[in-house]
Amino acid sequence: MITLVLLRARPYLSVMQETAPSTLPAPLTPDPGPVIAALAARQMRANGPLMRIINKFGGVIEDQMAHLPDGARAQIERVTAQALRRAVTLADRGRHAPDFGPRGAPVLAALTGALGGAGGIATALAELPVTVTVILHAILHAARAEGFDTSLPEVRAEALRVLSSGGPLDDDDGINTSFLGARMTLTGPALHKLLAKIVPGFASVLSQKLAAQAVPVLGAVTGAALNAAFLTHYRELAHIRFGLLRLSILHGAVPVRAAFEAELKARELAK
Repeated sequence: MITLVLLRARPYLSVMQETAPSTLPAPLTPDPGPVIAALAARQMRANGPLMRIINKFGGVIEDQMAHLPDGARAQIERVTAQALRRAVTLADRGRHAPDFGPRGAPVLAALTGALGGAGGIATALAELPVTVTVILHAILHAARAEGFDTSLPEVRAEALRVLSSGGPLDDDDGINTSFLGARMTLTGPALHKLLAKIVPGFASVLSQKLAAQAVPVLGAVTGAALNAAFLTHYRELAHIRFGLLRLSILHGAVPVRAAFEAELKARELAK
């Protein structure tokens, strides 16, 4: 099993090494243990800021969810799908977009959230495509930081999957190397099928954000806080997911997954 994974990964690994930016992370040592430990620590911290923000504004969000207009959920799903489709189309151009850095990106997200929440639900819906694009852009930057070529459609597909993941082990393909075995397209039916799986869950999360922004003025505060927290959350998940994928290419998915699970359990017991 491990041999098959490595054989399938070799062609992609070659492509990744030839096309990845010059600012690749330092080469991994023969022992991936320290890197896995660092990723596990990152996973333990990933939900912290977002959950604190949601808990802080939990009452506002819960109250406003009941007051969202009829059909708002369907509208949010439609806007989210359209925004992701456009963002994927522009992803290759996004390789040349400025990187706002670990602090600048959340600030930009907070600004868009504040502007979106300033006028209630109408401006929040208008701002939603910008937020979706900024979040996906941050995920793609994380993928590049881990050494992946985001011009490849399968890498962009994996970036989209981050949006439906609460963590890299939440689904049965948490450390998913299956996309390494074959090229795919992200236009037409393939993109539609992928978005059909991702959009409902991501739109549900965004519905909570829009509910919190539905109160004018107060919505600007909650929108700014939630946008910054959402971007940080998904960017962290992307670093973890693509970090594990990189380790899987070099060491095999099965041992990497087992080591990551063991490290997480040890950290949870030590809490």
